[in-house]
Amino acid sequence: MTVDRHGHAMTDTGAEALRHYEQALDDLLFFRPRITDTTQALLAAAPRSPIGQALAAYLGVLGTEEKGAAEAHQRFSRFRAGLDADRLTPRERMHVAAAAAWLDGDYRTAGRILGEIAVAHPRDLLALFAGHHHDFLTGDAQRLRDRVGGALDAWDADDPHRAPLLGMYAFGLEETGHYEYAEQVGRAALDRHPHDVWAIHGVVHTYEMRGRFADGIRFLDARTGDWSSGTLLTVHNWWHYALYALESGDTARVLDIYDSALHHDGSPGVAMELLDAAALLWRLYLAEDDQSTRWAALADAWERRADGPHYAFNDAHAVMAYVGAGRIDRARRLVRDRESWLAAKPAGANRAMTAEIGLPVCRALIAYGSRDYPAAADLLLPIRHRVHEFGGSHAQRDAVQRTLVEAALRADRPGLARTLLSERIHLRPICPYNWSAKARLEDRLGAPDRAAAARKRAAEQAAA
Repeated sequence: MTVDRHGHAMTDTGAEALRHYEQALDDLLFFRPRITDTTQALLAAAPRSPIGQALAAYLGVLGTEEKGAAEAHQRFSRFRAGLDADRLTPRERMHVAAAAAWLDGDYRTAGRILGEIAVAHPRDLLALFAGHHHDFLTGDAQRLRDRVGGALDAWDADDPHRAPLLGMYAFGLEETGHYEYAEQVGRAALDRHPHDVWAIHGVVHTYEMRGRFADGIRFLDARTGDWSSGTLLTVHNWWHYALYALESGDTARVLDIYDSALHHDGSPGVAMELLDAAALLWRLYLAEDDQSTRWAALADAWERRADGPHYAFNDAHAVMAYVGAGRIDRARRLVRDRESWLAAKPAGANRAMTAEIGLPVCRALIAYGSRDYPAAADLLLPIRHRVHEFGGSHAQRDAVQRTLVEAALRADRPGLARTLLSERIHLRPICPYNWSAKARLEDRLGAPDRAAAARKRAAEQAAA
């Protein structure tokens, strides 16, 4: 029986397939677009490889694409139909079970099984990678950190794949508030592999959460050749760059990044890139910066996808695009579609994500776009501490949190706005947006001196 380089036995996987598998793991860790081709080569060499089939199944769900997941489900079902599970190793049986659960929409079971694999086989890169990104897509920050942290002691310091694990760990540390340590760990990963775009992404998040946007720009500028093109994470890292530029008040640079990297005529229209585009434009929308032409093109791209109820996080960003483009009726139609789907009592984790978080967020966005600010605030307030349950990172979900702040200000609810801004400012004292919003609040409260002080603080931070 073939054994991979970390000592895991692989059924029905010959030497040629094993070479493709090892290359696929490397491509996966470094977000190389060729991962699809490498996986296809693996399955061509060993179509009955349980680990190869599990890898293909995970790729089918990690992109949050409804059509990709459906195709992966069909392919994996055909594989399982002729499978003699007794021939597999216990690890392979667990991977097959995890992939099947995930394809069926049972995120909780998939995450649990992947965790069990990591306990029994802490050097199983596929289980660690899939589990880490499962935790990201479900917004589970503690597991995002601890799933990888719990396996690190099993890895030798000189193993070339230990550094990418550090990059994953850095992101988990950042999402749980360990910003300085996360930066340290992420930089250690980059010392070994400067082109590790996930480690770059982890460090970038630490700057975002600490308001160190000038440092973030310098960090990305110094490494432009390592992250700015040719990877599956390129658009997302450009999105982070644009967030830094937005905080510094450089709207021209923000729009240049949007047009050249986030969304343009050549964009492939994949969900993860469209949601970055929507999240960036929505921040401008909240600032009453008219981007109607860009919104129209982005809304067209979402409409072409014709997505069904697959991932609530994507739905919220599609609604942002429709609202931003003034297509309130289209946004409402998406909400009605999801309501009808829920009425049929579907199975799977997206049911709860949609019912409890996704639809309230979508309805709030529609209310905000309709200038019904009290309704937007009322919809978001009960879920503001639960928004992580429909996935994403703190930085991504801040578009929703800012919507609540803006709704409170525009609904003339000074007590709520004061509370929200006090929370934000004490958590992130370096954030021009927080201080500019506080200035507007103080203006409404008739406190011009405090408003001027807050506005000065915002300007000083933006110019720092």
